Amino acid sequence: MEETWRWFGPQDSTTLADVRQTGARGIVTALHHIPYGDVWSIEEIEKRKAEIAADSSLGLYWRVVESVPVSEEIKLGGPNLPRLYENYRQTLRNLAACGIHTVCYNFMPVLDWARTQLDEPLPGGATALRFNMHEYAAFDCYMLEREGAETEYSEEVIQRARAWRDAANDANRKRLLDTIMAGLPGAFDRYDIPGLREILRRYHGVTKAHVRSMLVSFLKEIIPVAEECGITMAIHPDDPPRPLFGLPRVVGNADDLDFIVKAVPSVSNGLTLCTGSLGAGAGNDLPAVAKRFAHHVHFAHLRNVTKDEDGSFMEADHLDGDVDIVAVVQILLNEQLRRRIAGEQNWRIPFRPDHGRKLLDDIHKQAHPGYPTIGRLRGLAELRGVMAALSAPQIGKQS
Repeated sequence: MEETWRWFGPQDSTTLADVRQTGARGIVTALHHIPYGDVWSIEEIEKRKAEIAADSSLGLYWRVVESVPVSEEIKLGGPNLPRLYENYRQTLRNLAACGIHTVCYNFMPVLDWARTQLDEPLPGGATALRFNMHEYAAFDCYMLEREGAETEYSEEVIQRARAWRDAANDANRKRLLDTIMAGLPGAFDRYDIPGLREILRRYHGVTKAHVRSMLVSFLKEIIPVAEECGITMAIHPDDPPRPLFGLPRVVGNADDLDFIVKAVPSVSNGLTLCTGSLGAGAGNDLPAVAKRFAHHVHFAHLRNVTKDEDGSFMEADHLDGDVDIVAVVQILLNEQLRRRIAGEQNWRIPFRPDHGRKLLDDIHKQAHPGYPTIGRLRGLAELRGVMAALSAPQIGKQS
């Protein structure tokens, strides 16, 4: 499988030279400075490609786009849809003209992901991302004060949420708001409580069926151009795979994935298999999901989580959580071999070590939440070892 590394651009605390030291060569990045809905010009795409390739001795290349964002109006519907669809199509044409053919994207309303702690302490001083259900409920019920929110949680969770509310001071509440807002992608605005209420108000009464219908409309508008350009679109699962603040989520389990690939059948309409996002769902069997949808996987995020009964979870070491990563990797290697034997041109499946715990020197450095250098390097090394062990008796060095 093809090793890649997420890089947030020139301001990333992990430099391209650092990436080269990890052993990965493919870069996963995006043009975060371009507002949602605007066209990515060939000039801007080539500028980013040139930044990645500036030092030819590193041997790095832009492999996957993560992501071309989908604006909220596309998810909700609105008068600007024709322009937004055409801008998205033109961005795909421009990416293909620049030689980039894999696009990861998501269809999560408002928030890309949610955690309640960015620095859960671990033995020895390391830290991890964590989602505590009672803290999330406290934010939803007693800070956001969303109508009817208390009915969506168990009594045990509500009791703990009330205890958190009663003990919290202004600094605790600000920390929780800032942590929730960290789930907004790229470098765009964060909301305060009134701002978040306002954006959620736009979704009042919007059902899962409506968001699904808007996703299908988007795919019908986009996939034909992706096919013409040789681009594979790879939708990312919801993180976590459950409704957030009353917002419907439509990419959370095997039924959702089945609906998506069948709605617009095409090799260009594919999936990003994120073992951590799907792994946070109690009913998701990741090896079974990987096996069922292997033909549709165009990109993989490999990470692990450890879940609690109340819906809380913590990001684990890559090989230590509830997800059987070894089984998933075996399935992806088998699929890659199938593609190679079938003579498919782009038979290698790109993957990246997703997220990572803050370890060693990274503890005192600033990085995007979940993206410290050393924690991801450890994950990549572990995954590389798994792949080498699984591949050797089957296809040797050709994997």
